[in-house]
Amino acid sequence: MSIEYKINTPISTDQFIGVLKTSALAVRRPVDDRECMEGMIKNSNLIVSAWDDEKLIGIARSMTDFHYACYLSDLAVDKNYQNSSIGKQLQIITQEQLGSKCKLILIAAPSANSYYEHIGFTNNQRCWVLDHDSSIIS
Repeated sequence: MSIEYKINTPISTDQFIGVLKTSALAVRRPVDDRECMEGMIKNSNLIVSAWDDEKLIGIARSMTDFHYACYLSDLAVDKNYQNSSIGKQLQIITQEQLGSKCKLILIAAPSANSYYEHIGFTNNQRCWVLDHDSSIIS
């Protein structure tokens, strides 16, 4: 297996949806809302992707300022390619794109907590979320 990793290579909405569906991430993403998915892929400023020939098999999609914080919003690897260190390599390449003081931040599915701890992340209990259908209380 010869996997090629690419940085900020254009990815179509269909390719993005496809890799989410072949990974475990589609159940937590709005894959049936094409407009949202298109906005997600087009407005990310750091995308590291893994390819098997012409097939997108993995993605690390982030938003970052490259100096202080990088939010890794999506890390997905096709189920047929999991347990091959592709996800880890996507994160390593993502981190290599960042400045020396930039933190890599993500929100993990509960089932992935042990994975992230195993590869060196620390758990931070200070994350807060305001859902799309909620408003700031005045």
